[in-house]
Amino acid sequence: MEIADGPLSDIRVLELGHVIAAPMSGALLADFGADVIKIERPGQGDMMRELGAKGRDGVGVWWKTIARNKKLLSLDWKTDEGRKVLRRLVESAQVLSENFRPGVLERAGLTADVLHDWNPDLVILRISGYGQFGPHSSLPGFGRAGEAMSGLVDLTGFADNAPMHPGFPAADSTTGLMGAFGVLAALHAIQTGQARGQVIDLAIYEPLLRLIDYHIPTRTGADLLTRRNGLQQPNSFVPAGVFRARDGKWITVSSASAATARRLLAAAGGQDWADEPRFQNLAGFAEHTDEIMDRLSGFVAQYDAADVIVHFQSHDAVAALVYNADDILSDPHIEARENIVSIAGEDTKVVGPVPRLEQTPGRVRWLGKAEIGADSRAVLTDLGLDEAAITKLLKAGIIADPSN
Repeated sequence: MEIADGPLSDIRVLELGHVIAAPMSGALLADFGADVIKIERPGQGDMMRELGAKGRDGVGVWWKTIARNKKLLSLDWKTDEGRKVLRRLVESAQVLSENFRPGVLERAGLTADVLHDWNPDLVILRISGYGQFGPHSSLPGFGRAGEAMSGLVDLTGFADNAPMHPGFPAADSTTGLMGAFGVLAALHAIQTGQARGQVIDLAIYEPLLRLIDYHIPTRTGADLLTRRNGLQQPNSFVPAGVFRARDGKWITVSSASAATARRLLAAAGGQDWADEPRFQNLAGFAEHTDEIMDRLSGFVAQYDAADVIVHFQSHDAVAALVYNADDILSDPHIEARENIVSIAGEDTKVVGPVPRLEQTPGRVRWLGKAEIGADSRAVLTDLGLDEAAITKLLKAGIIADPSN
């Protein structure tokens, strides 16, 4: 089998998870060399294979990126023989990840105690809608429910209209990111002798709750309820917004202080307007928000987007094009930083590993493979099973291999 390289190449991850949250965690670890073995049931692949658009080869492009760099094992681990294989895998691994509803593993006889009996140093990442305990723990919880519970949806949109979800699965994706962080922290605890294997209990709403960060201290420390504020940040006192340029493209402008806000005003309405006494403190900007927004909108509408950005930059004011996918793919800065990567023989391009490590960078070695169980034979051979044992499992339907 191919030997993974990268700073995490000594880590084997067993991915029992499905759809986005746990698989995103696995993909992030795999980008930096972790040997991630994704386990799917024979004939019943991860539903991510079917979500979203299909490439010219008929394979889901979202699947290609979330299953990238992973080996695919098709195994029915709920059978007695499949459980024996799973045990051998657990004994060889450092991490197991799953995102079933609480109780699924327990009903299959795979409690944390059982898994730690098999491997005392196993880090178990458990992702669920509401966590492994608490009044809501038994309820099904998808990403949108997590976005709502975190406060993100309440903070997004216009004050006089419905709250909005973001345009990507924010709760699931950030849970994957936080899960990968938790895995590395737990592995470090083992290395430093602080702990042995442990369970990471992660609810889907918790990462966004943590990353929003300011709404809870604002409410408890300042007795203010943070409210959605349209195109500006909630509780913002300086101008910001999104405006349409003459060529139909959209420009976002922002400021972070009275000084940077005055530079924005100078760019759009001249220095005399920016120097008016009412704009010498934050309260003045808040009081005259409508006037500022109208003037910024009118200015931007007179020019093409590229000219607007150059003009604002000449005043040291922040303005940027609102990118769509084509803008991202054509941007020379993004190209220079190699943020988008290609794989030989693939039409599908994907976002490269983040963050950039100077000496041990991550890389995309392959995209998610089309066949369920594409690496079953190789994984089991590496595990020490001989051909007769593999053939027996194949005939019993406990594993699947596309070559058979």
